[in-house]
Amino acid sequence: MLADDHLGRDRESPGDQARYARAFDAVDADPNQFLAVAEDGGEVVGTLQLTFIPGLSRRGARRAMVEGVRVRADRRGGGLGAQLMKWAVEEARRRDCALVFLTSDASRDGAHRFYRRLGFAQSHLGFKLLL
Repeated sequence: MLADDHLGRDRESPGDQARYARAFDAVDADPNQFLAVAEDGGEVVGTLQLTFIPGLSRRGARRAMVEGVRVRADRRGGGLGAQLMKWAVEEARRRDCALVFLTSDASRDGAHRFYRRLGFAQSHLGFKLLL
């Protein structure tokens, strides 16, 4: 699912399973990381990663960052993504986070509409430096 769009095709390498397995093990070992998987009939149909970050700003607020939101192509548009995101927000509340944030590639107009529909405000500009 990570490689199943115009951006992922260029930046993911599904054939390199060892690299993904090492990354999975590192995420799985970190108590501030949570990989959520949506299943239907034993098949993975969606996923996201939720990272819990302590912070000093906002009066020492803990926050939750959402990454890697994916819904299998044949299941898009049926509300599964909204269910995943609502679960992530509730989990962040349960873990006493003051806010949930995410970034989305500037070219993903549909994703931006989706996040706004869920109540997320497009409040910041993101920057990155590839290493």
